[in-house]
Amino acid sequence: MNTKTQKVLAIMRPAGYLIESARLARSLGFKTITAPMIDVVDKKDSSFDGFVNRIMEGESDYVIFTSANGVEFTLLKLIEPDYFIEQLNRTQVVAVGPKTRDALVKNGIRVIFVPETYSSVGLVESLDDVKGAVIDIARSSHGAPELVDGLRKKGAIVFETQVYDIIMPRDERHMELMEKSVAGEIDIFAFTSSMMVRNFMAIADEMGVRDDVIRILNEKTVAAIGKPTAGTLGGFGVNVKVMPGKYTFEELLLECKKQDC
Repeated sequence: MNTKTQKVLAIMRPAGYLIESARLARSLGFKTITAPMIDVVDKKDSSFDGFVNRIMEGESDYVIFTSANGVEFTLLKLIEPDYFIEQLNRTQVVAVGPKTRDALVKNGIRVIFVPETYSSVGLVESLDDVKGAVIDIARSSHGAPELVDGLRKKGAIVFETQVYDIIMPRDERHMELMEKSVAGEIDIFAFTSSMMVRNFMAIADEMGVRDDVIRILNEKTVAAIGKPTAGTLGGFGVNVKVMPGKYTFEELLLECKKQDC
């Protein structure tokens, strides 16, 4: 593709994902600008020990992981992860999507199920016959409530532990991103979570350019992964033009390319 016709894509994922994400975007013909709007840090809440004990004692019927980060931060907290994995494999382990499944498999954990729709709602809709089942969930501190609420409505006994926090990093690239946004130099904005949207808007607000940024977003292409992310953008008055059917960053890029954003 000629450089002059390349679309500039803003990638705002956690720092650990930026290199891989930018490489993938460039391989599909996009130019990229990167600035992490979210970061992930370890967290151990008061529910974690109970989570581990239920799995070790064979009391959990299902164990759900909603992200690759959730897998890694769970295992990092354990003194004897190998024994935990052995017991975990006696349960029915569910992954929200392919990246989560890959993280589990990489660590020797068998996955029995991945929903067709990679989301909390997709998990709830796909898990049947869970009345009376004990379900443990390891996730972030900003997980969508639909997962726990939906499973409880189906009669499951649900426990949740938050194994990592999502925070807003302070990064000098934020200023460059906002300046290029206001200047109209970015064609596509890729939002992958509600927290990313809120942090993006908070930084725009701090810089006194929020109204300008929202106007620009509605003139350009805004892509979002999942209905919660799209809903958060809508709450700020931003129209979402691209939302992939499967909730992965790669699918978002492919959909942007397909629609010739």
